[in-house]
Amino acid sequence: MDANRKSWNERQQALRQALAQPGELPQAIALFQTQHAMVHAAAMSQSGLWSFEDEAWAGLSAGELRTIPPGQEHSIAWLVWHITRIEDITLNILVAGRPQLLRRGAWQSRLKTSISDTGNATSPQDIAQLSAAIDLDELKAYRLAVGRSTREIVQNLRPREIKNRVDPIRLAGLTAEGAVVPAAQEIIEYWGGLTIAGLLLMPPTRHSYIHLNEALRVRQKLG
Repeated sequence: MDANRKSWNERQQALRQALAQPGELPQAIALFQTQHAMVHAAAMSQSGLWSFEDEAWAGLSAGELRTIPPGQEHSIAWLVWHITRIEDITLNILVAGRPQLLRRGAWQSRLKTSISDTGNATSPQDIAQLSAAIDLDELKAYRLAVGRSTREIVQNLRPREIKNRVDPIRLAGLTAEGAVVPAAQEIIEYWGGLTIAGLLLMPPTRHSYIHLNEALRVRQKLG
């Protein structure tokens, strides 16, 4: 494991411990912002931190970003889209209780894809279609917007909120809104079992880290 991944994993454990103590919320937020910055493009936070996302994207052509190599399930474009959708849905709808960014700013049409759910339970054919059709420049812009929205939401969290369970009313609206398809209902059950602290430990940090590591494997297969 390289030094950046080793330090990221160590800080993630520290974040878990800080989030378990409401009195340590300022420290937890600072740790979160570092972890979160590193799984987004450096341009998102402008913090000067190493970026796992930039590592995955750097120097690749549009065709390479759209390619699903033999033996892999996803393209880099699809992986970035998927982690961004999950972050948009969980932070804006479930944590902040406000509309997801996809429904604001005409992002759906700008991205040039009709798929608007999380991407869980998506067929190989739909993954390939999204990879081929999505506007890569708008995907980068959408991810920047989602990342900055997340940072604002987390910065404004209060100690009493951090141990709250996800609001069942917000969870119930995900299917009706098309954010989660019926075939992927288990993800709603999973999120429903988490506190706000638990959500911060997975979708906008660990989940993105896992899939960006997958993106690096895809990149290596591309040669």
